[in-house]
Amino acid sequence: MAGHLLKVSSLATAVLASSGFYLYNRPLNLNDLSVIRFGRAAATVHLRSAQRLRDLCCANRGTFIKVGQHLGALDYLLPEEYTSTLKVLHSRAPQSSMEEIQQVIREDLGKELSELFVSFEEKPQGAASLAQVHKAVLHDGTTVAIKVQHPKVQRQSSRDIVMMEVMLKAIHWLFPNFGFMWLVEEAKKNMPLELDFLNEGHNAEKVANMLAHFPFLKVPVIHWDLSTKRVLTMEFVEGGQINDRDYMKKHSINVNEISENLGKMYSEMIFVHGFVHCDPHPGNVLVRKCPESKKTQIALLDHGLYQVLQPDLRLDYGRLWQALIKGDMSGVERYSLRLGAGDLYPLFACVVTSRSWTAVNAGISSVPVTRSEDVEIRTNAAQYLPQISELLNRVPRQMLLLLKTNDLLRGIETTLQTRASSSSFINMSRCCIRAMARHKRSKAQSRRRRLQITLAESLNLWRLTMYELFLWVSGSTLGHWTTALLAFLH
Repeated sequence: MAGHLLKVSSLATAVLASSGFYLYNRPLNLNDLSVIRFGRAAATVHLRSAQRLRDLCCANRGTFIKVGQHLGALDYLLPEEYTSTLKVLHSRAPQSSMEEIQQVIREDLGKELSELFVSFEEKPQGAASLAQVHKAVLHDGTTVAIKVQHPKVQRQSSRDIVMMEVMLKAIHWLFPNFGFMWLVEEAKKNMPLELDFLNEGHNAEKVANMLAHFPFLKVPVIHWDLSTKRVLTMEFVEGGQINDRDYMKKHSINVNEISENLGKMYSEMIFVHGFVHCDPHPGNVLVRKCPESKKTQIALLDHGLYQVLQPDLRLDYGRLWQALIKGDMSGVERYSLRLGAGDLYPLFACVVTSRSWTAVNAGISSVPVTRSEDVEIRTNAAQYLPQISELLNRVPRQMLLLLKTNDLLRGIETTLQTRASSSSFINMSRCCIRAMARHKRSKAQSRRRRLQITLAESLNLWRLTMYELFLWVSGSTLGHWTTALLAFLH
């Protein structure tokens, strides 16, 4: 929905403009970013502005790279010139020199590279906003990935946050309707967590245990004896980025299977456990064929940024999605109000689903995404900016990272051409049913009541399975033959 785009473009305006740095002997101005918002400029202007934005991100690094990564993943909202230009920031951002990397390892692990590794590839496998990753081999022959923090990133991040705060105050003074100070609050809270690689390692182990029942999920194993706050050593996992359709075609990886499994994984995190990986840009989500089983896997990387959802918010968010899927407008209003949207609940529903109000009214599971709907969302974005600002200041802070996660997942689905697929809604509904039943059981005071809840849960899950089977049969060759035969007999 337009709200996502405006949230991101407003962040880009505030954060990128906040640097005060000059690009091509002039400051980046808001007209460059209006191209991002509204998509009205010619392709050449899109490309030129995208290149300037990329160069500014690379020049200032840190927080600016993170903004560029987010924008580069929004295939469903931004013109192709932007996403194709900014995708380089997912894994090929500016690098630290080998001397700097050696110095960080020497300071944190207390040894030289030759003492720790048989081999250490100087060219990084990927470089992002906070760190870069090198492939190495331990003395026991184990191949590992070494994530090393850029040496200046801690100091630079603090500076970026201060500059962001100053600029946002100035913007709010000039335009009182636009209050984005929550950006500073979130940055102050989240950046220290992302810069602590020991925290990232613990998050990785927690999510691996939590989702161990998904055989398709691969989370790299952490080598704790070679890990510190600035160096994280983990199992090396090869694969292609989840938005690389050519890689999937080359390795016979089913795009629909990948999209469905990604949805299962995130529905489980959000609705059942409330422990959510909030940075699923394509550089952090790889796909591959497992070397042992030859089955398709999703490798989830970069576990620095997680959101732990409050139980009430998690349950209300699940109920909201159930209402959105069914087209239950009274439910949409009720649970949007509980989540703080107030009278802006129609806009909130559109922001959460990235769909138009027409599609929301009809029930998003029954209305396919069309090109005209995407055009409508982009071209009408401008008029919602004051309301978007108000909405983002109203909702609980935990919703902000959920909205960012939604942005990134919708971008992946757009690239894979699997947006609004029936399987994603079925998996989401399945997780919502389980979450609600678990909550009711925790409140039940008798064994009989718990049994009733479990039976109701099983019945609802069975109905979903039957509906899923019906959709599969309807779309199969057998289903087409049956339909044709019935039409002929009729």
